[in-house]
Amino acid sequence: MRASQKPSLMKKINLQVTHKGVINICITYSSKEMTANLAHLTLAFGLLGNVVSFMVFLAPIPTFYKVYKKKSTEGFQSAPYVVGLFSAMLWIYYALLKSNVMLLITINSVGCVIETLYIVFFLVYAPKKARMESLKLIVLLIVVGFGLIVVLTQFFAHGVNRGVIVGWICLVFSLCVFVAPLGVLRQVIKTKSVEYMPILLSVALTLSAVMWFFYGLLLGDFNIAIPNVLGFTFGILQMILYFIYKNKKPVTDEKTSNLEAKISEMEAQKIPEYKNQKIMDVVKLDTSIHSEILPVVAKLYKNGCDHVGHVDVEPTAPSNAPNHIIEVRA
Repeated sequence: MRASQKPSLMKKINLQVTHKGVINICITYSSKEMTANLAHLTLAFGLLGNVVSFMVFLAPIPTFYKVYKKKSTEGFQSAPYVVGLFSAMLWIYYALLKSNVMLLITINSVGCVIETLYIVFFLVYAPKKARMESLKLIVLLIVVGFGLIVVLTQFFAHGVNRGVIVGWICLVFSLCVFVAPLGVLRQVIKTKSVEYMPILLSVALTLSAVMWFFYGLLLGDFNIAIPNVLGFTFGILQMILYFIYKNKKPVTDEKTSNLEAKISEMEAQKIPEYKNQKIMDVVKLDTSIHSEILPVVAKLYKNGCDHVGHVDVEPTAPSNAPNHIIEVRA
């Protein structure tokens, strides 16, 4: 074998013949070529991560289309979009402190624009109470939270330490974001229903975690790689639970069932009471009519008629009722 056969992959080939006649072939690869290959792989995973993350950013569009049609945010919350904006801003700040993570800046810049549009759209159609809560969250997380991180790291950290501190902040925050789906997993297991688990979004998030994990691993940046291990794990769990419970009959909550049973029982008890009340009201009305009409008729026969065959009677009516003229024909 000659070295000229693969000049781009190997630096030299050493042939060694041992005392037993065994030939050892030692191939030494070019460090520059391996570095170039790793750079190509890193770029590929970074680009794929950008594409998948862009799809994840576009996932809420059907939700906001419903909001636009109904002109109301109904029960939707702005917290996921505010948290998404904070996360994108945090990763951009971290990428600016590094020198070789430009793909983090590109996708998170797009994310900042998209999440801002979502938040503005939400504030336009949200009721007053939800709008005020969203504004408070924006001030607390974006203005105060992100502002403090930037100011403190700029004044109290220097050089490499600044990037390390911001990297740890990004890592911890990303872990908290990836832990959030545990609530959904618990709800799926409890209700045996996947109604609140969008499978396409789960798949997209899992793919995104895989891409960014390899991107961080190839860069040697564990602040990027480690959180995505957790994201990949939870994504796989979500998909497993989806395929387990997608065809099963949902189980209603026990407390809800008990409450509905009590309401039904109370309604059943109210129906006879209502009927009895109606009967009592009719009896009272009949008694009242007899007590008012009979004395008038008796007085009529006692006093006689003003002319034959016709009597005009003007009974004494209650103070709270209009006067009526009763004509009684003989």
